Amino acid sequence: MEKERKSSTVAVSDVGAWAMNIISSVGIIMANKQLLSSSGFAFTFATTLTGFHFSVTALVGWLSTAAGYSAASKHIPMWELLWFSIVANTSIAGMNFSLMLNSVGFYQISKLSMIPVVCVMEWIIHGKRYSKEVKMAVAVVVVGVGICTVTDVKVNAKGFLCSCVGVICSSLQQISIGSLQKKYSVGSFELLSKTAPLQALSLLVVGPVIDYYLTGKLLSNYKLSSGAIFFILLSCSLAVFCNMSQYLCIGRFSAVSFNVLGHMKTVCVLTLGWILFDSELTPKNILGMLLAIIGMVVYSWAVEVEKQAGTKIIAMKHSISEEDSHLLKGENGEGLEKDVELGKSLE
Repeated sequence: MEKERKSSTVAVSDVGAWAMNIISSVGIIMANKQLLSSSGFAFTFATTLTGFHFSVTALVGWLSTAAGYSAASKHIPMWELLWFSIVANTSIAGMNFSLMLNSVGFYQISKLSMIPVVCVMEWIIHGKRYSKEVKMAVAVVVVGVGICTVTDVKVNAKGFLCSCVGVICSSLQQISIGSLQKKYSVGSFELLSKTAPLQALSLLVVGPVIDYYLTGKLLSNYKLSSGAIFFILLSCSLAVFCNMSQYLCIGRFSAVSFNVLGHMKTVCVLTLGWILFDSELTPKNILGMLLAIIGMVVYSWAVEVEKQAGTKIIAMKHSISEEDSHLLKGENGEGLEKDVELGKSLE
C-alpha cells in the first residue's frame, strides 16, 4: 500500500511539474508576443527582458530563503556556478543572434536539433545509451514539429556559427542542470536560486549592448507605458514558474525528455495562436502536430519500458547476490564443521 501511495504521489508530482512548465511557457510566449511585437508595445529588447526575468527569479529565491521556506543551503563551488552562468547566457545570446541573422525556418530547425545534440552529448559525457524505440520516437517528434513550424530556410556563415554556439550551449546548460542537482544533492529551486543572480547580473550588463546590436535601438530611448509595464511584470512573473519548472523537470527526468515532451508547448502555441490571434492553421500544421503528439506518446511509453527493464535487472542482480551469499555462508559453515571433525579424529 505504501509503495502504491508513493508511486501515485510521484506520478501526480511529475504531471504537476510538466503542467507548470507547459502553462507558464505558453503564457510567457503569449505575453512576450504582445510585448515584443510591433503590433503590441514594440519592446524589442529580448536579451534585457531575460535579464529582468532572472532578476525577479533571484528575488523570489532570496525572499524564499529569508522567510525560511527553502531548505538549508548546500555548497556549490563558485567556479561551477560561474561556468554554468556563462554557458546559459551564451546560449541565450547565440539563439537571439541566430534568429536575427537567419530565417525563422532555420531558427526552428536549430531548436529542433537540440534533441539529437543533447542525446549525443549525454552519450559522450555520461555514456548514456538509448533504445531503438526512444530513437524512433525522437525522430517522429522532430519530423512532426518540423512539418508544422519550418517554412522558409535561409542561412549564412555568421548565422550558422551563432546557431551552432546557441544549440551546443543550450544543450550543455540543460545537461548541467541535471548533473549539478545529482552531484551536489541540491533541489531544483535551490540550484535556480544560486544561478539566477549571476545570470541576472551579467544579462543586465551585457543585454542592452546585445539588443542594440540586434535592433539598433537604445533601451534608454524606449518610452514606457502602463501597458508595457504590466506585460513586463506579467512576463517576469511567468518566467519564475517557467524557470522553476524547467529545473524541476530536468532534475526529475532528463534533458532529452525535457526537449521531446517540451514540444507540446509548440503544439499549444500554434493552437492558441489559431484560437486567440486568428493565425492560419493549415492541414500541414495539423499533420505535423498529430505526428509530434504521436511521437511524444511513443517516447513516454519507450522511456517507461526502459525504466521497468532497468528495475527488473537491478532486482535480479540483488536476488542473485543474496543467493550467492547464502551459498557461500552454507559452504563455509559446512567446511568449518568438517575441519573440526577431522581435527578431533586426529587427536
